[in-house]
Amino acid sequence: MVNIAVDYGNSSTKVGVFKNSELLITTILEKADRFQIEKFINKYSPDGIILSSVIGNDEFDWIDKCAKKTIKLNHHTALPFINQYKSPKTIGKDRVGAVAGAQSLFENENILVIDAGTAITFDFLSSDHHYLGGNIAPGLEMRFKALNKFTHQLPMVDKREFGEFPGQNTREAISAGVINGMIFEIEGYIKTCTEKWGDIQTIITGGDSIFFVEKLKKPIFVNQNLVLLGLNRILEHNV
Repeated sequence: MVNIAVDYGNSSTKVGVFKNSELLITTILEKADRFQIEKFINKYSPDGIILSSVIGNDEFDWIDKCAKKTIKLNHHTALPFINQYKSPKTIGKDRVGAVAGAQSLFENENILVIDAGTAITFDFLSSDHHYLGGNIAPGLEMRFKALNKFTHQLPMVDKREFGEFPGQNTREAISAGVINGMIFEIEGYIKTCTEKWGDIQTIITGGDSIFFVEKLKKPIFVNQNLVLLGLNRILEHNV
């Protein structure tokens, strides 16, 4: 059985091809339009397709004709876990996908799911398959930009200027402050979840995941395809 998962984002579209639950192919389509996506889908003649889109689902009615089973992810879609989020309509589809992806890797375990992208999110799934919710904070680039934009004199710094505490000049102070602050934040969430729920698995995804995983004291799992894995898990759950 061949499935295709489409993660349509703000700047690019990530697509994964699965066969019997195994992720075989991933590709990124920059600023993908209908023609690009449809061409990719038709190449593999899938049995099932699942779409997660940041712009809503109205633009993708055509995708229903591309496979026997199609799902356009929304807050009504059946999930492989019990969603205890109090406003399911507002939760990001990428967060839902990442949690489902983590569940597919660590079945029946407590999981802290971290997505280090434009924003950094922390989500928790219990070993008995209850999604308890999570937290959202500004991501790495957003923090650098905020210091530059909302002050008169602080320069724009990026993560390549990583410095240790204490910074010896303003650029080092900003770099060390932002990056180490996020490292302490991640390690603090891991510590808090461990104290509250006992043994946990921690997995990180997102554009800055590799950057952070190399700097954390405690080794954690990293998977750049977590959302695609989760979308396929949701598709299989519904099939």
